[in-house]
Amino acid sequence: MLPSTTSRVERNTADSINQQIRQRMEENVAYFAAHPHEIEQRLHKLDHEWDIERTLEANASALSLTGVAMGAFVDKRWLLLPAAVTGFLLQHALQGWCPPIIFFRRRGIRTSKEIDQERYALKALRGDFKFTGVDSVEATPEVRANQVLSAIR
Repeated sequence: MLPSTTSRVERNTADSINQQIRQRMEENVAYFAAHPHEIEQRLHKLDHEWDIERTLEANASALSLTGVAMGAFVDKRWLLLPAAVTGFLLQHALQGWCPPIIFFRRRGIRTSKEIDQERYALKALRGDFKFTGVDSVEATPEVRANQVLSAIR
């Protein structure tokens, strides 16, 4: 059976790396709970952050194109490179895993779901979604951050 589209990369990533990525997001939310005037700028950065799929696709395309060019102009054996790359892409599409995923995840490249979790938490902090607790002016930034993080899980 094929894994869920939204969780296949996380399921094929080491727990320690998933935890680091999650912790970084939680630290970001806590920071912006204390600095709400900077939320808009962070949302703009999130809109331009490359997710794991885009990163993998761009790198695979570059490698494939290089292999085809080298195969055409240098040595036909270079055509093995795009063949291997397309095999990895198929494996990733089906399972959510291929060798480059390990490298990219260790570098902190997130899935679109992980990026969206931070985006929605920041929008909640900004007041886009009105729900009990987070709108309270009396709540400390830490309390507000924890409430928002609980709401997006």
